Amino acid sequence: MNKIVNDFSITVGTKNGSGSSTANNTILRSVFKMGIPVSGKNLFPSNIQGLPTWYTIRVNKDGFIARQDANDIVIAINPDSFVRDLASVTPGGAFFYSDDIKQPIPRTDVAIYPMPIKSIVKNDPNVPTDYRDLVGNMVYVGVLAQMIGMDMDKILAALTFHFKGKQKPIDMNFNALKAGAEWAKTNLEKKDPYHLEAMNKTDGLIMTDGNTAGALGSIFGGVQFAGWYPITPATSLAEGLNDYLPVLRKREDGKHTYAIVQAEDELAALGMAIGAGWAGLRSMTSTSGPGLSLMTEFAGLAYYAEVPVVIWDVQRIGPSTGLPTRTSQGDLTFTHFIGHGDSHSIILLPGDVYECFEFGWQSFDIAERAQTPIFVLSDLDMGMNQWMSKPFQYPETPMDRGKILWEKDLEEIKGNWGRYLDKDGDGITYRTLPGNKHPLSAYFTRGTGHDEHAKYTEDSNAYMRNMERLKVKHYNAASYMPKPINHPIKGATVGIIAYGSTENAVLEAQYHLAKEDGIKADFLRVRAIPFTEEVTRFIEKYDQIFIVEMNRDGQMYQILLTEYSQYASKFRSVAYHDGLPAAAKWVREGIVAVAVKDAVEKLNNKKESKSDLAFLVKILKSKSAKLSIPGVKPTATKSSSKKNSTISMIGNVSGSIIVMGSHNTSTINSSLNQAAIKTLAKHLGAELLKAIKENQYD
Repeated sequence: MNKIVNDFSITVGTKNGSGSSTANNTILRSVFKMGIPVSGKNLFPSNIQGLPTWYTIRVNKDGFIARQDANDIVIAINPDSFVRDLASVTPGGAFFYSDDIKQPIPRTDVAIYPMPIKSIVKNDPNVPTDYRDLVGNMVYVGVLAQMIGMDMDKILAALTFHFKGKQKPIDMNFNALKAGAEWAKTNLEKKDPYHLEAMNKTDGLIMTDGNTAGALGSIFGGVQFAGWYPITPATSLAEGLNDYLPVLRKREDGKHTYAIVQAEDELAALGMAIGAGWAGLRSMTSTSGPGLSLMTEFAGLAYYAEVPVVIWDVQRIGPSTGLPTRTSQGDLTFTHFIGHGDSHSIILLPGDVYECFEFGWQSFDIAERAQTPIFVLSDLDMGMNQWMSKPFQYPETPMDRGKILWEKDLEEIKGNWGRYLDKDGDGITYRTLPGNKHPLSAYFTRGTGHDEHAKYTEDSNAYMRNMERLKVKHYNAASYMPKPINHPIKGATVGIIAYGSTENAVLEAQYHLAKEDGIKADFLRVRAIPFTEEVTRFIEKYDQIFIVEMNRDGQMYQILLTEYSQYASKFRSVAYHDGLPAAAKWVREGIVAVAVKDAVEKLNNKKESKSDLAFLVKILKSKSAKLSIPGVKPTATKSSSKKNSTISMIGNVSGSIIVMGSHNTSTINSSLNQAAIKTLAKHLGAELLKAIKENQYD
């Protein structure tokens, strides 16, 4: 058996509310402390307790930490999901289970490891009866640690971190863990190939979740007010403000310089935040899709009245209540055009937890500079799961409060200003704040029609001037948006555009597409809308661009079509929406499927290039796709040439190329006409004839 070191996945199947979170996070942090790149994904139901929950850990020495479809090691603690958990194990993998689960185990292609979890905990007199189920989770950690080589010192460090140095819970859990490890050492023989070995690839990194990072970034950005209402998966962002503001924002006199208000609903939460932003405070709210729907009218008010406010949307699956504990990128088009009438939103799209921190403070600068709502679109995967990150850096630039006039400024211009008067030609006007004592500082803020001096009007020309100015302001904002991140590859002939938490999956897919499928693609991760000039240059560079995202309808694809209609023929949507964190497998399969479809279309129209033919031949030979030619039978022919034999065998029939894959994105059947089949046959030649005779093709 060949050892597999630092390259596998671990999935734990438990029940919601069973207390397994501590155990699973201990595994995750221990691997991280061993210096091995790792990520953890929690798949939990939307009820409080009782339904199946899975926690998946990806270990990869090369740094590929996107979710992996394969389950190499499975730990089954829940009888209700036992059959499913057993079936999910990769052939040759390992299956650990609590031996009080009395269910048949018919599989012979995996290593089976029973664990006497309940008896081990029961025999420990230091574990109170009502804590046995909770502490019992540590037994499977100990068994796993022994079998794959986890470092006990690192495990102890992880527990110490989790329990914040409280010795009693540390000892209770670590003793149970050691008991599990000792039992495994004595009673289990290793029959699987998976091992951990220490590395140094996490040196200097931290591990945290995106909601905590966003809260910290907002604090370092000077947040003064937050109105919020609880909703999964955004609640922990507001809770992070409550946790860290008292620690990081202390005054000698003990007074608070902030207010965090839990409102009665999402409407009130944003209404409060807009009021605070109008008053000059750095204000924000956090929510998810259903809450954002309720905030729509207030968002329109802030856009039209030009009030700075930051709105975090930690996305989940919709529509309606949808799947509240699944991840998605389904709010993009809604946010882009939020509100009735004509409007455009400025949207920030963090791609990792460091950017959640960074955009936490940058969003306030942009909101006050542009005097408009700023939407920060994260998602459940990024917001609630643990990610590796470089340490957060204190902002090096001073706060940008935008165009604010104080008493001295009004004296210098002799009061010659208007709240909505564009004096600089950039679409951004000047504002005053409550507390300004100058007699000409006041104006009336309204969501109704207004002229340049904030006076009520229904004059059509005044309305159109105002709306055109808002449009100019929006597109000028591209000059100070976060620039996209480009991941180039040598010899790239096509492009990939993605955003948000899909980055790790796309990077892994990019590697395998080049190595195994012959598709060399540059990858551009967009970080903001409106799009910067770097996005334009990237689109101009390639004739074929795949837009990867986690939703059904290809929402970034739709926005790109709108903004770059002249390049519409270049864009190809690769969208997927199962509610799980992005995986390289579906990204790769989706891109291959769309690329095959494009190449077949050109082949059918006799417009194919040598590279198109080479790509199709490579895909067919690699068995990533199959050639289906109904009616072709492996019969003998009189032709002497193997290549001519293939063509003769095909005759006047049509067929198709079917991309092989397990995801909806790859279920694409690309029809081939007779001429295209014969062209392919000339290039496949003996390979195709051999495959037909061996029934590898239909």
